[in-house]
Amino acid sequence: MNHWLLKSEPDVFSIDDLKARGKKGEPWDGVRNYQARNFMRDDMKKGDLALFYHSNTDVPGVVGVMEVAKEAQPDPSARDPKSKYYDPKETAENPRWVCCTFRFVEKFPRTVSLDEIKADKKLAEMRVAQRGNRLSITPVTKAEFERICKLAKK
Repeated sequence: MNHWLLKSEPDVFSIDDLKARGKKGEPWDGVRNYQARNFMRDDMKKGDLALFYHSNTDVPGVVGVMEVAKEAQPDPSARDPKSKYYDPKETAENPRWVCCTFRFVEKFPRTVSLDEIKADKKLAEMRVAQRGNRLSITPVTKAEFERICKLAKK
């Protein structure tokens, strides 16, 4: 099993929004970075667990856990001219952009803030803690995943 961290702005799509989707989950659409796309396309598998990270907020940080419910499929927002994620070069025959569907697992009792992650020696190698890292999807180790879950329940 792989572990991931996925970022979303809570005013766009939050952990509570994901919870409201129920067992069906929600496609994680709109990813327009090739490296993040490749993680979804090539490495994410059904059952993988991911940390849900709220970004661009007063206290950015990890707020819960979700799981991959459905592996990569073509991202429908890429072919929708009304979507802000529309890509006129996208074709049904050769989709450029993909999305996985995620299902809610749990909301943490508290946010594990970015500052807390950066201050924790056991999390020093996490990509989200690295200067200049802006990827919306990053792999995390099992140890990092478990450490974040433990910190969230302190």
